[in-house]
Amino acid sequence: MGEMSSFQLGVIGALFLSVASSVSIVICNKALMSNLGFPFATTLTSWHLMVTFCTLHAAQRFNLFENKSIDIKTVMLFGILNGVSIGFLNLSLGFNSIGFYQMTKLAIIPFTVLLETVFLKKQFSQKIKLSLFLLLVGVGIASITDLQLNFVGTILSLLAIATTCVGQILTNTIQKRLNVSSTQLLYQSAPFQAAILFVSGPLVDQFLTKQNVFAYKYSPIVLAFIILSCIISVSVNFSTFLVIGKTSPVTYQVLGHLKTCLVLAFGYTLLHDPFTDRNILGILIAIFGMGLYSYFCTQENKKKQADPLECQMKDKEDKPFLAHEKEGHEVKSSDKNSIV
Repeated sequence: MGEMSSFQLGVIGALFLSVASSVSIVICNKALMSNLGFPFATTLTSWHLMVTFCTLHAAQRFNLFENKSIDIKTVMLFGILNGVSIGFLNLSLGFNSIGFYQMTKLAIIPFTVLLETVFLKKQFSQKIKLSLFLLLVGVGIASITDLQLNFVGTILSLLAIATTCVGQILTNTIQKRLNVSSTQLLYQSAPFQAAILFVSGPLVDQFLTKQNVFAYKYSPIVLAFIILSCIISVSVNFSTFLVIGKTSPVTYQVLGHLKTCLVLAFGYTLLHDPFTDRNILGILIAIFGMGLYSYFCTQENKKKQADPLECQMKDKEDKPFLAHEKEGHEVKSSDKNSIV
């Protein structure tokens, strides 16, 4: 019981940290980009990841966490995949209307459910699916204002959805299969994520904004907001891996839509953004869906705890995912720290 209560406290702490840090960085970046005119989102993300790695490296040198070796191929592919997904999301925003971009983000949940059902044999009850449907409807009502389709934008959105779903599923799978913590995985993969965005970021940003990040005139206040954004990003990146590792990719996406509702509310309260009855209705429906999702997940977890043997059998059934198998269905064990 003590271990279970401490685990639940850890989950609550991770969720709170994720929400608080994500809402903070959205507000900070909105001020940086909208008010101060710094439009280089992809390049800024590469700086976020580099600062995150440097912070974790310092923490590791002070023995605040133990570094664990992970197969370099696994970490490299995982890091590059996550970096590419960020690039595709930014390109999707650049080529599509805001409404279609919000649709892209909403589509991540059903695609994640589909992938986990097909490849991980994970079961989602009808109650869970209903709560997710209400959540998506609510966020859609609150945030989608226009839908303008184009071929290139649609392809980029599909690529963004695919890479984001697979990346978040792998974030959960690697931690559980290789028995590494969120900190260890982030520390190992952050350099590869930062590298791919450090190279591609200025090109993507110049293509989208028609401006050069290296020719931009950095005022002291812009530099101050960039530094603040990078500091907050350490908490954002850490809590992202922590939440996905302790819960699931779907739960993380549900949490992301809670952040969307909070950002809309904070935008109205602090920045005096336009707010309509439609926004209020959508947020209320979304919060109701989140409440149902949380309640149904809690009930299902209690049932699983009451029948641990069944859970163990399901875990064994899920094991072959991303593992190389020999003839006769024998799983290779040449490298316990690799899943690719």
